[in-house]
Amino acid sequence: MLFNSYQFIFAFMPLTLVGFYFVGRISRGAAMNWLILTSLVFYASWRPLNVLLIAPSIIINYFVGRGLLALRGTDRKRAARALLVCGVCFNVAFLGYFKYTNFLLGTAHDLFGARLEFLQITLPLAISFITFQKIAFLVDVYGGRVDSFTLREYCLFVLFFPQLIAGPIVHFREVMPQYRAATWRFDATDTSVGLTLFIFGLFKKVVLADGLATLVTPLYGAAAHGTELSFVAGWIAAFGFTLQIYFDFSGYSDMAIGLGRFFGIRLPVNFDSPLKATNILDFWLHWNMTLTRFLMSYVYNPLLLALTRRRAAQGRPGFDRRTATFGSYASMLVFPTMVTMLVSGLWHGAGYNFALWGLVHGAYISIYHGWRLIRPQRPAAGARFAEARRALSVAITFVSVAAAMVLFRAASVGTAGSILAAMTGAHGFAVQGPLIQDLGPLVRLHLGPMGVNALAALWVAGLVSVVLFCPNTLQLLAGYEPALGIYKQARTRAAGAIEALQWRPWFGWAVATSVLAAISIAQLSGGSEFLYWQF
Repeated sequence: MLFNSYQFIFAFMPLTLVGFYFVGRISRGAAMNWLILTSLVFYASWRPLNVLLIAPSIIINYFVGRGLLALRGTDRKRAARALLVCGVCFNVAFLGYFKYTNFLLGTAHDLFGARLEFLQITLPLAISFITFQKIAFLVDVYGGRVDSFTLREYCLFVLFFPQLIAGPIVHFREVMPQYRAATWRFDATDTSVGLTLFIFGLFKKVVLADGLATLVTPLYGAAAHGTELSFVAGWIAAFGFTLQIYFDFSGYSDMAIGLGRFFGIRLPVNFDSPLKATNILDFWLHWNMTLTRFLMSYVYNPLLLALTRRRAAQGRPGFDRRTATFGSYASMLVFPTMVTMLVSGLWHGAGYNFALWGLVHGAYISIYHGWRLIRPQRPAAGARFAEARRALSVAITFVSVAAAMVLFRAASVGTAGSILAAMTGAHGFAVQGPLIQDLGPLVRLHLGPMGVNALAALWVAGLVSVVLFCPNTLQLLAGYEPALGIYKQARTRAAGAIEALQWRPWFGWAVATSVLAAISIAQLSGGSEFLYWQF
C-alpha cells in the first residue's frame, strides 16, 4: 500500500484516523493499540509474509532491551556489554542474511570463480531502516538514555507506520515522550499542518519525481542496453535522476512528517534542501539526516575513538590542523570516512555500484577535509565576492553529487561508466534520432543540428532553479514547528523563506493546497514506489 495510492488516501488513512480519534476517547492504551494494529495492517498489505519475517526480530530485540534495562545500575557491566554486543550482532546478521547473502555469493563467484547457487530469499520490506532503528534503541538502553518501556510502547516505537518503511530513523527518547504526553484527540492545528505537508509531499512525488522518471528511465535503460548517450543526454540523465530522487525523497519525507502530525507526533527532520549545500559535508548533513546521524554515532565516532586511543597508547600525537601529517590525515580522517561511507553505500543496496557510490562520497568528503587543512587563510571578502564564491561552491557540490548519482541509479557499474563517459563528450554531442523517438512525445522536441533536447533541458533547468532558490516546505511551515527542532533551524538557515510566503491556516493557502491536491490525485493512476522504500 503506497502513500501515493487511492487505497491509502481514500480508505486506509481515513479509517485509521476515525478509529484513532474514536478509541482515543476511551483510553491512551486503546489508541496506542489501534496504531500498532493499523501499522501491522499497513506493513502486511505489501506481503503478509513480511510480518512473519520481521516479528521474531522485533520480539528478540524487545527481550534484549529488557535484559539491558535489568542489568543497568548493577555491577554486571561486562554482562550488559556482552548482551549489547550479542543484540547488535544479531541485528547485523539478520540484515546481512536477507540483504547480502546473494551479493556475497555473487562476489565469491566473481573473485574466485566459485559456482554457488543463489538462494531464494524473500527480503522483508524496509529491513534496513527497521534494523538500524532497533540497533539505536539497544545502544540507547545500554547507555542509560531509555529509562523504561513497555511492550506496547516498544511495538509502537518500531512499527509506527508513517516512518516505518523509509524513516526517519528515530530514537526512543525523541518520540516516546510525545506518545506519553499526547492527548490522542483531534487537533485542528496538527491536522491542518499534517494535511498541508502530506499534499506538498504528494505533489512532489507524483507530479515532479514521477514526471522526471519518464525522462530518466529511458536514458538509463538505453545505456544499459548498449546505447552510447551523447554529452547532452548524459548530463540530462545525471541531473534528471538527481532531481528525481530529490523530489521523491523530499516528497516522502514531507508525507511521513505530515502523517505523524495527524496523530500529534513530531518526527525528526530527515531532508532539508541538501542540494543547496556549499560543500559535500553540508550535503550529508541535510540528506537522509537521521541515517547520517546514525552512521556518525555508531560507525564513524567509535572507529575514530579507537584509532585515537591506539595513537595515544603508542605515544603519538592526536590529529589537528597544526600537527597534521599526510600519515595522520590518512589514518585518522580518510580511513574512518571511507569505511563509514562504504557502509552507507552498502546499506542503500547490495551491489558493486552502491559500494562504489559510497566510496566516491567517502573520497569527496576526504578531499574536502584535506582542502580545509591546506587551503590558505584568506582575508575577509566583500559581500559580492563572498556570494560569488558561495555560488561556485554550490555549483561544484551539485555537479559532484549528480555525477555520483549515476552510480546510484545505473543498473551496473558498466552502465554507469558509459553514462559518465558520455558526460565528458566521449560519445559525441548530438542526441541520436532513435533515442529521441524512444523518449516519448514529451521530450522529443530538439533544437538545431546539435540535437539538443530543448524541452527536457529546460524542464531540468527549471527544477534546478526551484531546488536552489525556493524555500522548502518545512521552511514555509516553520512557524508551526512541523518537525522536531525545525523552527530555529529553518529561521536561521533559510533566509529564502520570505515572510509573506509563510504558511498559515487561511483561505489563500487552502485554495493553493487544494489545487495541488487535485493535480496530484489526478496523477495517481499508475502509482510508483518511493525510491527509498527499496532499502
